[in-house]
Amino acid sequence: MKLGFIALFLMIAVSCFGQSNTVDGIVFDKDSQERIATVSIHNLHTGLIVYNNLKGEFKIDAKTGDVLVFARLDYHTDTVKINKEFHLAIYMAPTSIRLREVTIRDTVLSPERRLAETKAEFSKAYGSLSNSDLLSTPSMGSAGLSIDAIYNALSRSGRNAARLRGIIENDFEQNTIDVRFNRTYVGNITGLKDERLTAFMFRYRPGYYTTKTASEYEFIAMILANLRRFLRNEHTYELPKLVTPPVVNQ
Repeated sequence: MKLGFIALFLMIAVSCFGQSNTVDGIVFDKDSQERIATVSIHNLHTGLIVYNNLKGEFKIDAKTGDVLVFARLDYHTDTVKINKEFHLAIYMAPTSIRLREVTIRDTVLSPERRLAETKAEFSKAYGSLSNSDLLSTPSMGSAGLSIDAIYNALSRSGRNAARLRGIIENDFEQNTIDVRFNRTYVGNITGLKDERLTAFMFRYRPGYYTTKTASEYEFIAMILANLRRFLRNEHTYELPKLVTPPVVNQ
């Protein structure tokens, strides 16, 4: 009798243990074979929904017979029924046809080339430094300053050449940030548009050092972390609305 009870207990324990499993895996782009992130995984049996990480990896509680639905913007939904395999490789097909990447050269100057041409044009401000490497100390300021106007205003006597060099180098740093931290790139990662995207980019504009040294994974992780902060306190970071002063008749 005791042996029968113990056997029954073990069968129940094994059955319960077999019903609780963790399914893991990686999600890939079916065309490029690259890992894709921000994919939602929905267990239709339990209702549990999780997202995979920036490496494309995911884990979700599921057991044999459960149905998992993988969904992501710009990709066709994929459905998988769990059988005996609990380590999955999911290949999602994009909804649009991707054109081959085309590199356009010499139409828009890179920040490095713009800097080189500016230094050559205003070589008087650099003297023996005109061919030296750019100092990499990060700084903040406005991009797109009129170098011609500043040079004419400050550097005729040569006494303000150092200040002009600083402005030129700061302009280079801000252009470098603009190339990587652009609206299309940030908008695709955050899903923000129009005024919300402008407010986010204004608030969380990265520094020059971060822009130059962060890997693609680190840069995207930084943007997503800032997005969570932005969404928690979105109204705190709204840009002030422009107010038109009333016209006073003289």
